[in-house]
Amino acid sequence: MVAIQGTEGSFHYQAAQDYFGSGIDILECRSFDAVVKALLTGQAQTGVMAIENSIAGAILPNYALIDHNNLYIAGEYYMNIQHHLMALPGQALSDIKEVHSHYMALLQCKDFFENYPDIKLVEATNTAQAAKQIQQEQLKGVAAIASTSAAALYGLEILAEGIQTIKQNATRFVVLTTKDPYTSKEGINKVTLKFQLYDQSGSLATVLNVLRDYQINMTKIQSLPVIDTPWKYAFFVEGTFPNYQQYKEALRLLEVMSEDLKVLGEYQNNYK
Repeated sequence: MVAIQGTEGSFHYQAAQDYFGSGIDILECRSFDAVVKALLTGQAQTGVMAIENSIAGAILPNYALIDHNNLYIAGEYYMNIQHHLMALPGQALSDIKEVHSHYMALLQCKDFFENYPDIKLVEATNTAQAAKQIQQEQLKGVAAIASTSAAALYGLEILAEGIQTIKQNATRFVVLTTKDPYTSKEGINKVTLKFQLYDQSGSLATVLNVLRDYQINMTKIQSLPVIDTPWKYAFFVEGTFPNYQQYKEALRLLEVMSEDLKVLGEYQNNYK
């Protein structure tokens, strides 16, 4: 069972099917917190969660959810996201008074709506849910931002295609489990780490030098506040490496240099 945030027709639903295959059993959850709960209670063995978008950036609360609940990143999947404006058949764009969608989709399409200042933007649980609600309640004058699969699934007509501000729009999803699923590390070439550093001048630069010296290509660095310690920050770093054993040697050094070090996941780089 794979837990996702969203319903059938959502981008999470499509990402899960693309990664695992169309025959999987999917548990639809109303929130990312519910996805985590499904994993921790054993309702689902795997979860799929969006972690960053090429336009809007990192989804910081999801990094915190993974860390605080000791979940393990077992894989990743990149999806090209195309946002379409859709409504009940027979309507024109001039008939639309409200647009409902997930806040991230609204953010990614905000430039489109600068030309339509009278349209009210309303946050929904997810993109597909907004489309589903329009179909179920036969809401006229209301449109959704969602995928082509959602339009087909819920019988909506696309009023405008690809309305996201930046046309090359990708979302990265991570595959989550409660523990490391790999008995063999063959093919593993990417890691997500979290560490806190001692309050010393140059401590971050020293860590970054270790990553460079051991050929770990840092693909992302993100800081988040440590909740119970004001003005203290933890760093989330992701990087690829050509040699697993060399990476492990770097990890041993980082353990000594860090106040706290945690491996959030070791997996295969899926970026193509």
